[in-house]
Amino acid sequence: MNMHTLVLSTGSNLGDRRENLASAIELIRGRLGRILKSSDIYESPSWGYQSKNRYYNQCLVVETDIEAEECIRRILEIEHLMGRERTGSEYADRVIDIDILYYNNLVMDSGVLKIPHDKLAERKFILLPLAEILPEFEHPELHVSSLEMLRQCADKQDVKRLYLR
Repeated sequence: MNMHTLVLSTGSNLGDRRENLASAIELIRGRLGRILKSSDIYESPSWGYQSKNRYYNQCLVVETDIEAEECIRRILEIEHLMGRERTGSEYADRVIDIDILYYNNLVMDSGVLKIPHDKLAERKFILLPLAEILPEFEHPELHVSSLEMLRQCADKQDVKRLYLR
């Protein structure tokens, strides 16, 4: 059985955001694998659209024996179970959002799944928790560490570390 390292970003801006992230962790543990690391929770404004609801975001490192395409299928299932409704718009308020940032050092674009996540280097709300748990991990296409991506990031959003787990 081959084990893989799956790096996820989770976010919520509806309902009990902290509880939503905790519920996602339990479902990820049950459907994808063992959680090796989890960042603190970070709070930020919505990205790409206007919303009065601020997001809670967290990054996770998961050890899994599941292939990448099956991981995304299970992630979509978890989001659906938690009440996420896909509106067709990329930017909308949501109970839960789970994105694959990395899968080992895989680089792929199947049309359904793009790894590494294509907007990762542009988003401070992802880079701060990612740099907390994987500071030296090198992006397989950009060939820079999480910390270096954070230093280079032009995103000036107000992202606060909440120290909640």
